[in-house]
Amino acid sequence: MLAALAMAMLAANSLLTRAGVLDGTDPLSFAAIRVGAGAAVLALLVRGRVPVAASRLGAAAALVVYLLGFSLAYRTLDAGLGALILFGTVQVALLGMGLGLGERFTALRWAGMAVAGLGLGWLLWPDEAAGAPVDVALMVAAGLGWAAYTYAGRDEPSPLGATAANFVLGAGLMALTLPLWWGAPVTPLGAGWAVLSGAVTSGLGYALLYRVLPRMGVAAAGVMQLSAPVIAVVGGAALLGEDVTGRMLGAGALVLAGIALAVQGTIRSKGS
Repeated sequence: MLAALAMAMLAANSLLTRAGVLDGTDPLSFAAIRVGAGAAVLALLVRGRVPVAASRLGAAAALVVYLLGFSLAYRTLDAGLGALILFGTVQVALLGMGLGLGERFTALRWAGMAVAGLGLGWLLWPDEAAGAPVDVALMVAAGLGWAAYTYAGRDEPSPLGATAANFVLGAGLMALTLPLWWGAPVTPLGAGWAVLSGAVTSGLGYALLYRVLPRMGVAAAGVMQLSAPVIAVVGGAALLGEDVTGRMLGAGALVLAGIALAVQGTIRSKGS
């Protein structure tokens, strides 16, 4: 249940960012507001006791890479397609990390990954122009940043404190890009979406993800995150008027079935 809630929050970030950029807010400004709001709310939740340390700079840098690439990519990508590219990249990266860490892969887990990958591949199979190539590349970069951020939290003993520290450091790193976005257009609605994304669906959502990650393993977490683009596709259609096709529905069903198999395989492996 906690993992499902975390995935819904991850998907909501795609919808909120796309909506904010469509409303006329500069993507970099959106990212800056988002990380600032997340840092402020998380710092309040831990009562100012933010465990900032140099050892967290790697996670904070990965967070900023994700935020910048994510926001810029949504200049042309639909929310659902952007989420698909993002989490497809995350899945591949975390699978490789899991193998490198020597995680145990049961036959059921391999089967789940294969089914989920098949569904994602079907969904991403090109049949029309979907966005500028540079924005596709930026979303891939965002996926690599998010994979690194997820990897950093694999053994995190204090999810809320760690997320607060990462966001505070990330806000400091984002300040270094100030000349690139200072004075850029920001609409009231776009700013509101950025605050909601930073304070709730990012700050609290990422803390929740850090809480469930140690129980799942890096590779299984990557498979679980493939549910986020399915949620984003549905949300994009319902809230932003994006197209939903039969292929999206069928592929989404395969992704969810693969997740169920992979997670069940993880549970059995840990219980054996």
